[in-house]
Amino acid sequence: MNNEKNTKHEQHLKKRPSVMMALMPLAVLVTMLTLTIRAFGSDSLEGASQITLLIVSAFCVLVGMAYLNVPWSSFEKAITKNVSSVSSALIILLLIGALGGTWMISGVVPTLIYYGMHIISPDAFLVSSCVICALVSVMTGSSWTTIATIGIALMGIGKAQGFAEGWVAGAIISGAYFGDKISPLSDTTTMSSGALGVPLFSHIRYMLITTVPSIVLTLIIFTVAGFFCQGSQSTDVAAFTGALQQRFCITPWLLLVPFFTGVLIARRVPPVITLFLSTVMAVGFAIVFQADALHEIDPSLFRAAMKSAYGSTSLATSSPMLTDLVATRGMSGMMGTIWLIICAMCFGGCMSAGGMVSAISRLFIHMVKGRTSLVGATAATGVMLNVAIADQYLCILLTGNMFRDVYDREGYERRLLSRTTEDAVTVTSVLVPWNTCGMTQSTVLGVSAFTYLPYCFFNIISPLMSVAVAALGYKIFRKKTAEAEVTAVKAAAVPA
Repeated sequence: MNNEKNTKHEQHLKKRPSVMMALMPLAVLVTMLTLTIRAFGSDSLEGASQITLLIVSAFCVLVGMAYLNVPWSSFEKAITKNVSSVSSALIILLLIGALGGTWMISGVVPTLIYYGMHIISPDAFLVSSCVICALVSVMTGSSWTTIATIGIALMGIGKAQGFAEGWVAGAIISGAYFGDKISPLSDTTTMSSGALGVPLFSHIRYMLITTVPSIVLTLIIFTVAGFFCQGSQSTDVAAFTGALQQRFCITPWLLLVPFFTGVLIARRVPPVITLFLSTVMAVGFAIVFQADALHEIDPSLFRAAMKSAYGSTSLATSSPMLTDLVATRGMSGMMGTIWLIICAMCFGGCMSAGGMVSAISRLFIHMVKGRTSLVGATAATGVMLNVAIADQYLCILLTGNMFRDVYDREGYERRLLSRTTEDAVTVTSVLVPWNTCGMTQSTVLGVSAFTYLPYCFFNIISPLMSVAVAALGYKIFRKKTAEAEVTAVKAAAVPA
């Protein structure tokens, strides 16, 4: 009884923050992240951004305790709740790291790349580049890896065939971010769904409604554009595929692994089980088909197989680009992202406990007049945060936290929010020159973000498609509220 009285007394003492006060932590976050990005560049995700989040979290606690009468216990409970809510997503991220490493060492990804490279033709180079990058990105779950490896090769081939570098970079980035967006191996996809409590495969299936039309329009544009510039077949393709054959045993049998994974996904097997079984199968295929590669990692096949799942591996090849491609980081490569998520959840918990998220949500509620304006406001906020905060991971988490209560209050499913967040945040991050994604990809491809921006059609169309689908109301469902249920019961009780 005393505890209940104390809790009610604490809640009574709490003050409601104004919108200006609620926006103060975001202003501090933007300022600190700007300084962090300038100081560390693309290395900011290795720890500097995480420290920044913890510092701003401390600022939230200071404001909450000093001016809003919020006790520390409220902040602690909110942080614990936030972190526990993404625990399953963290496990999935670890398994994604293991899967990425084993799929590469087993030759699954190299086989897919090998067959994919053979579809390149001079008169359909742009659309082929987009398709190849999409396939590789779906299989690896990483747009960064795809662009830094296959993207560089395609960039050189495109220039040799006479294509403008903006067109080539746009095709590469469009395909890579399509794959990153819908791949169950993608950390951003897992983060977007996990942070909002949406099942991973349910999130991916729902995204297809906006993602498929976006990529279809993109491929049509690149197909038409490809007819304006034609060249001869580059020898780089033969050299690259030859290097793949020298390093790995390329065989159609390896395609059984992604086929088996696809079957599990189609049968809606839980993600943790799907990823685990696919990893185990890939390890078995690696022992059968890539014994030489495993021996190069470690003389013991058992140790080599374990390392491919949890640690960094590197294989020597005749192509520097291929060497970069087949290098893996396993579970250990996901620790930076996991660290970032935990710190972001601390920040989100502090914002929530202090009532700041609710204050910002109230501001957006006044702007929302229906589902179209709600989705439009979400998309606009995601793009705005990409410009202001300059990091897609933080923007994904902040957008979800800011609009979660609004969607719940309006009665819309969380998967609508998770889809809109990906449509607006994940794909537009690369279009901002000072964003970590924009800086990285422009450096890797050697093309300014301002140069490739007009040609990243998929990235531009995606947020617009999200709003368009919302306007049409296609496959957008409202949750049945308690009030609606009561009304339905009363109506049924009235005699005809």
